[in-house]
Amino acid sequence: MSQINQHYQNLKENYLFADIARKVQAYSAAHPEAAIIRMGIGDVTRPLAPAVVAAMQKAVAEMGEAATFRGYGDEQGYSFLQDAIAGYYRQRGVLLDRTEIFISDGAKSDLGNILDLFGPGNTVLIPDPVYPVYVDTNIMDGRKIRFLDANESNRFLPMPPSEPADLIYLCSPNNPTGAVYSRAQLESWVRYAQAHHAVILFDAAYERFIADPKLPRSIFEIEGARECAIEFCSFSKTAGFTGTRCGYTVVPRALTQDSVSLNAMWRRRQTTKFNGVCYIVQRGAEAVFSAAGTGEIDENIAYYRQNAAVITHALDQLGLSYCGGVNAPYIWLKCPDGMDSWRFFDLLLEQAHVVGTPGAGFGKNGEGYFRLTSFSSHENTAEAIARLKRLLKK
Repeated sequence: MSQINQHYQNLKENYLFADIARKVQAYSAAHPEAAIIRMGIGDVTRPLAPAVVAAMQKAVAEMGEAATFRGYGDEQGYSFLQDAIAGYYRQRGVLLDRTEIFISDGAKSDLGNILDLFGPGNTVLIPDPVYPVYVDTNIMDGRKIRFLDANESNRFLPMPPSEPADLIYLCSPNNPTGAVYSRAQLESWVRYAQAHHAVILFDAAYERFIADPKLPRSIFEIEGARECAIEFCSFSKTAGFTGTRCGYTVVPRALTQDSVSLNAMWRRRQTTKFNGVCYIVQRGAEAVFSAAGTGEIDENIAYYRQNAAVITHALDQLGLSYCGGVNAPYIWLKCPDGMDSWRFFDLLLEQAHVVGTPGAGFGKNGEGYFRLTSFSSHENTAEAIARLKRLLKK
């Protein structure tokens, strides 16, 4: 008889968003007349930028001609996209070599797959509340997890503890809280990682939403980070690739553990377990960094920022405490009247027909909080907030 991975028995029965989908589907089936507005899951609503679509259409035509057909590509990505990403980083003073950039099918996959490089005996630091993938993938491997309290007292931005650790997850702008680390705060984390020979796994999926020029958008803007950090980024939220799937991971060549290059290890892992992202999608991703693509995507991000402003303005009027919504697409609000997260979820669903994400699903410190997203249309955002205001003013 084969032996299963017993660590899976330590996982919650369902992934958070599967639970939400099940509850919403059940309510919709029982109340087909309800016009439900979804403001919880971070799925974008704006279509792909015209420059991206044009690049993909051209790539499709190339795939239909023998002279320009592409078969297997390098597992780490095509050089044209790696060069475009390197150029994007260069605008912020970060110099990357092409060999340090690995194209992926999205940040979520690589955030889990990167753990292939690290043994199960490592101690992992994970902020709470947190994106569930960080926790679940480490539980699957049986690692020891230490949680860092993110709460109102530290503005949901925990700082380094006194105890050592081996792996550190940081997400800025943060999912779910919308909080963003300052340069000085990230410098503290880099110094901590250097002191303990730890590796920072830095999730920068929402970096394009940072409007304040004083806030860092990459861990590599911090001196010394190339020796202790890996960065994950995604085209999903910034460029609408949630269904198209493309992202990238930066593993500096200077990053070593036990005198072993993590860049070389990741390259070896990817060439064995990953076949790369298709040519058509990578051409679309390249167009994200073109002059036309940059302008069009900036317009989409500005659209979502307007939605966030509508939400935060309403919360101000209601006197509710919240975090995020300025340099991030998420708004993390404190549930009114001391309600717990799932009770507030049910109240919104049943009486306002609005779906958000209960904070308890992101960890114990998320209890009593609720996540709303700006990824919606102006019309749906305005209607959802109007319903919320009517409900809470009763």
